[in-house]
Amino acid sequence: MSLELWTHCRAATMVPGAGQAYGLLEDAALVVDGETLTWVGPRADLPADLLARCTVQHDAGGVLITPGMIDCHTHLVYGGDRAHEFELRLNGASYEDIARAGGGIASTVKATRAASAAELQASSSRRLQQLVGEGVTTIEIKSGYGLALEHERKCLQVARALGQSLAVDVRTTFLGAHAVPAEFAGRMDDYVDAVLQMLPVLHAEGLVDAVDGFCERIAFSPVQIERVFAAAKGLGLPVKLHAEQLSDSGGAQLAARFEALSCDHLEWLSAEGAQAMAAAGSVAVLLPGAFYFLRETKLPPIALLRAHGVPMAISTDSNPGSSPCTSLLLMLNMACTLFRLTPEEALAGVTRHAASALGLRDRGVLAAGKRADFVLWNVHHPAELAYALGGNPRLKTIFKGQVL
Repeated sequence: MSLELWTHCRAATMVPGAGQAYGLLEDAALVVDGETLTWVGPRADLPADLLARCTVQHDAGGVLITPGMIDCHTHLVYGGDRAHEFELRLNGASYEDIARAGGGIASTVKATRAASAAELQASSSRRLQQLVGEGVTTIEIKSGYGLALEHERKCLQVARALGQSLAVDVRTTFLGAHAVPAEFAGRMDDYVDAVLQMLPVLHAEGLVDAVDGFCERIAFSPVQIERVFAAAKGLGLPVKLHAEQLSDSGGAQLAARFEALSCDHLEWLSAEGAQAMAAAGSVAVLLPGAFYFLRETKLPPIALLRAHGVPMAISTDSNPGSSPCTSLLLMLNMACTLFRLTPEEALAGVTRHAASALGLRDRGVLAAGKRADFVLWNVHHPAELAYALGGNPRLKTIFKGQVL
């Protein structure tokens, strides 16, 4: 197979400890062998024998190249919308008030169950195309709006199909423990039993890459989530957790005991939770879109995460109720303006650390041996990606070595 050479570019490799902020190479060269990066470095250091084997050469025109963007926490497959609830919140109702009155997740479950797989595919594809248009090459999509075997299967099958119809790698997460459906009202433990029955079936059908849960006072208790996590581990599946979004329930400590890939939201994370995450190697996935849309005031403890060396990822949390967002670039800006991350931390959060939050070691940085997912941007400096509101300077995306 012929090699392809990319030159005349600045490369934000995002390799840690590279000496320069962003792992930046001023006059870089990237060599692609099929779906893999086989060499990345200063153009002047490119070995002559490797150059001679490059039968295709691309002039990047002096632009910036970054790793492909990774959106590591979404609920992209759903029916309907919740614009009416947006109005209710603006008139004083809280997220919890709406959920307890039968709105919130329950209303999306009703709409998702009513939608056909084709309808879900069409609406989800439109959302995903917007993310892909901003340089997203890997995305996680959760279930959790079906809450019954046939509907959870339908959503996960749609998510898998999206990855086959568009040039993006889709990772699927089973979120059966998202909320209690109406038919199990007042019988939460019975519903957890149902989740434990769904999981092995969906896993056997090849629809589950990871397992998630919502540990919160309006959702599931740590004891209930522990049952789900134990079942996941029994199947060899990694776990993730919606933790400490509205209160400190000790979810981070629970997730850490199961060596969770990530804990997500974390506005109410305690020092003990941060310590547990650091010891377990769990990534903190920060979701500024939900913080903004719900008009929260409790910031996630960024200084605490930094102090304990917990990696921080950033994601859209794309969902109809708390973050109807399909712009990962906007999340870069919000992570900086709302959470006070640096632009370098934010970019690491949608590349290197987002890959870790999905348990993927073959992407997230530009380095030899990694997958050839990268994006050409019409900017000079990486900080510009977090700077502009509503801008999209993407020029082209390379996915698995192929120019889209």
